[in-house]
Amino acid sequence: MMTKTKVEPLLVNYKTLEEFKRFKEYGNQELAMLEDLESNIVENDSESPFYGIYYGSALVARMSLYRVRAKYDHYFDPAQDYLELWKLEVLPDYRGQGFGQSLVEFAKSFEFPIKTNPRINSHGFWEKMGFQKAQYDMERDLGENPLIWMPSGVEERES
Repeated sequence: MMTKTKVEPLLVNYKTLEEFKRFKEYGNQELAMLEDLESNIVENDSESPFYGIYYGSALVARMSLYRVRAKYDHYFDPAQDYLELWKLEVLPDYRGQGFGQSLVEFAKSFEFPIKTNPRINSHGFWEKMGFQKAQYDMERDLGENPLIWMPSGVEERES
């Protein structure tokens, strides 16, 4: 039985950044946030591109979501604004409980096409969530295997 989980925007503050260290995909993006925080460019509790799910008081799942403007779109025809979903991660002890699915459903609720670059061994999850291999100009392939999801009513033309 999956409990109803609440996806919430994560704030850039020391508590959140400390919690991020538990995730495998912790990297430059979070370090940059920490540096911004320390140099007071962002005040404590400013918004970040991260969304997460808390289980009790612990952050157990997270993703980052960016809106990409149509003029930078290499994946959809015609070009359009879309969401780029990165760093979807659920802590090992909490996997298989629907937290990842809740994050993806939350991203879909914005009704924009979504692009993601799945990690190794995660294709089954993304397929179950309705994502498909992107049909796009292979010359632009940056060693990615992007998967995309289209909201109903938004059709992509086959190239």
